[in-house]
Amino acid sequence: MKKFKSTDEIKIPDKLIDQIIGQEKATEIIKKAAKQHRNVLLIGSPGTGKTLLAQAMAELLPAADLEDVLAYKNVNDDNKPLIKVVKTYPNAKEILASGKPLGDGQGRQIMQKEKMAGKVDMGKQRNWIMPILIVLVVVAIIATFLNILSSSQIIFLGAIMLGVLVVGAAALFVGTFRRAGAGVLPGMFDTNEPKLIVDNTGLAHAPFIEATGAKAGALFGDVKHDPLQSGGLGTPPHMRVDSGAVHKANKGVLFIDEVSNLEAKSQQELLTAMQEKRYSITGQSELSSGAMVRTEPVPCDFLLVAAGNLQDVPKMHPALRSRIRGYGYEVYMEDTMPDTERNRDDIVRFIAQEIKKDGKIPPFSYGACMVIIDEAKRRSGRKNRLTLILRDLGGIIRAAGDIAREKEKKIVTEEDVMDSFKVTKPLEAQFVEQSLEYRKDYQIFRSTGYAIGRVNGLAIVGSSYLSSGIVLPIVAEVTKASSRTEGKLIPTGKLGTIAREAVKNTGALIKRHMNRDMASYDIHVQFVQTYEGVEGDSASISIAVAVISALEGIPVSQEIAMTGSLSVRGDVLPVGGISNKVSAAINAGMKYVLIPQNNSGDVNIDKKSLSKIKIIPVRNIADVLQYALKKSKRRDEMISKLRRYIETDKLEREPLEV
Repeated sequence: MKKFKSTDEIKIPDKLIDQIIGQEKATEIIKKAAKQHRNVLLIGSPGTGKTLLAQAMAELLPAADLEDVLAYKNVNDDNKPLIKVVKTYPNAKEILASGKPLGDGQGRQIMQKEKMAGKVDMGKQRNWIMPILIVLVVVAIIATFLNILSSSQIIFLGAIMLGVLVVGAAALFVGTFRRAGAGVLPGMFDTNEPKLIVDNTGLAHAPFIEATGAKAGALFGDVKHDPLQSGGLGTPPHMRVDSGAVHKANKGVLFIDEVSNLEAKSQQELLTAMQEKRYSITGQSELSSGAMVRTEPVPCDFLLVAAGNLQDVPKMHPALRSRIRGYGYEVYMEDTMPDTERNRDDIVRFIAQEIKKDGKIPPFSYGACMVIIDEAKRRSGRKNRLTLILRDLGGIIRAAGDIAREKEKKIVTEEDVMDSFKVTKPLEAQFVEQSLEYRKDYQIFRSTGYAIGRVNGLAIVGSSYLSSGIVLPIVAEVTKASSRTEGKLIPTGKLGTIAREAVKNTGALIKRHMNRDMASYDIHVQFVQTYEGVEGDSASISIAVAVISALEGIPVSQEIAMTGSLSVRGDVLPVGGISNKVSAAINAGMKYVLIPQNNSGDVNIDKKSLSKIKIIPVRNIADVLQYALKKSKRRDEMISKLRRYIETDKLEREPLEV
């Protein structure tokens, strides 16, 4: 990577589609979908750029097709307002090509003309007030000077003048009331002034409408309730019509994240809007007067970009997903990308983009960018990879920038980024730090000596990209079977489904490889104080060691922590979160940590921390027992038998007796 003084030297692309990092497949799909007018379903972890892809898609769509929508009064049926659709900019291509300001769209121009016409009509109706007042005043003055009228007649004339003033004031009030859209008196100041319900004025590209978490009214439009429905004082139905996100996204992109959270009815209506490309607006509440109103169909020719996580897909309405698949594309977002020079350059560009977007933090130095890249590598959890969950990296960038500003620096340095790690720790990491002190004080786990049936396992708290490692004490005890027919494997603790299955698999391994008749024993496996819960099978080797230690009576070294999945044939399989788990072992004061051999390249921890512990890669259960159990003749004999069994696993042997 070419060195630079600060990220001010990094060129940032103008188009959003070119700012997207590491999602080449998704980017190509978005370009194709925008060109061919297709829908897209984006599935992946939060923070991988799904929203940015949807925004980029809107930017790729032409602005020349934009439309404004107006609602008009229907003189034949008030409860069925008329809909008029006009081009926002009939000559949009010429205006955009010339570089001139777009100005008001055609919808706004129509509104302004109607308002001016209404003011003229109102002025005409008000013109009768002043002449009458002038005539009455002149008559009163002449009569007073000529002494023509009696005092009672003058009083009567004054009363007439006062009455004219009251009527005129009332007329002005009603006119103003009408202009505010609150309603009209029967036959007075009636108007056909429309309401602009979709306004695309000023848009140089297709609209991008985010409707994540929107309720039915915000998504499909609504007609407001009118409490003044009698006496002619109510607001006309067409003035109470509000368009929804599906209408505002017409000729553009409608983005809905966590699409499976939409109610089933809303998903069905969304499907109808996608199919028909026109959707009438009605009141969403049955108790509202708006429920009586239903407009003519309003255009909603949008492209849907739906997003969510993999576990949300089964919750989607089958017909809605079928519509996307049949008329669009499905994309699974990348979580990581290869650690190459080009991709490192992209991470630096991402830093520059975040700085520009924030607008308040200073540029980053080359060294500060390298620290961010190291963090991206660590967060990937895999060897030779960089994370693409960039939203969280953006949080570190902003925190480091804030720290530099507090120090009145003009550039963010490595020191500022390192300091930002302390203030951007996820809740899971903060919880682990506090619980670690508690566990140390009360000796929930041990880091010295030996113990039978007790193992320091390792687990992660939180999701894969916001996780933190924790030491997980596992204790096993073997007793005589409570049942005459069979023994039981009894796990206790807050275990998830996969964790419970891992315990059962460990039981199968012991039965097959240890040549033990398990029908005579009940095996109790306790996950000590697992209030935060345990899920996954990464504690498999820890369970196996604890049970074998309890069965054979051989102590386990408490200086060792371990993690790894275990097949029923004794192979140690790779697991996730290795760096976080090793860090947890270091913080707990362990001297050794056993990890799957296939994970040996996934450890990404600073050299200073790594110097405090010895990492031992293991391939199978025999390797694990050799390091974990206290040296003894029985241990060596047991491991020797296991190794012979494992090494001859590929050879043909006699079948088991039934």
